[in-house]
Parts: sequence; C-alpha cells; structure tokens
Amino acid sequence: MEPQILLNEKQAAKRLGVGDKCLQAWRVRGGGPTYLKIGRLVKYSESDLTIWLETRRRQSTSDSGRATK
Repeated sequence: MEPQILLNEKQAAKRLGVGDKCLQAWRVRGGGPTYLKIGRLVKYSESDLTIWLETRRRQSTSDSGRATK
C-alpha cells in the first residue's frame, strides 16, 4: 500500500484553484472534497482531491453531472 500524500488547507486550495476560505465554507456547508481531521489539523488526500475534481467534469452548462438511464 502506497502512503497517501496529505496536503494542508493552503496546498489543497492552490491545487484546486480556489481560496482557502472557499474550502472552509465547503467544510461547513458540505459539497467540497472529503478531508481528514487529525487532532486540530485539517488535511486533504491528494488522491481524494483528484477524485473530487473528476466528479466535477461537465460537457455543457445544462449537464447536471448525474448519470442518465
């Protein structure tokens, strides 16, 4: 098993191209990438960020991202 690469909030925000305040808001409201709470520290797994980004792919503005049957 490969060790996970963990990023702090500022590193994760930079990777996603958003501000760290945005990540904080997503943690409160939900809808953002999953995160780890280690004591008082908030960490983001690099692989979780990649997965979360992949779920955001859209082909048009009307694409909800949900699979259609």
